[in-house]
Amino acid sequence: MAEPGISLEGLQEALEQNARRIAALKPGGARAKAVQYGITALHRYAVSITHVWKYKGGGLRASHRMEVSEGGEHGRIYIDPTAVNPRGQRPAEYGPYEHARGGSHAFYDRTLSEHGPQVTAEMQRMITEGILDA
Repeated sequence: MAEPGISLEGLQEALEQNARRIAALKPGGARAKAVQYGITALHRYAVSITHVWKYKGGGLRASHRMEVSEGGEHGRIYIDPTAVNPRGQRPAEYGPYEHARGGSHAFYDRTLSEHGPQVTAEMQRMITEGILDA
């Protein structure tokens, strides 16, 4: 005799829904889409707030790169070590000094503090929606 409150009715549907939710968290699922969105949004913001040095031609701004792992588990934004500005200088060499000046010059710190919470909230929404809609 079955315990009260436990039923096999709907078990197949529950198992199928659980499988869809697990799939949403796998590579290429809702989590991967959220990571792609987050890295893209943060990269765009970092580029937009990076100062353009009058005599260096915007090389630092143009050298920001982003990448997302193949499965979409994580991503990063960085200064391209191979980039060279119009004057032959490498933004990867002077960029950290510009960032270390702090305040409005700290493009990555500012990106995280000014835009990070909004991006994180949207990523959480995307993942939650992906799981619940599965």
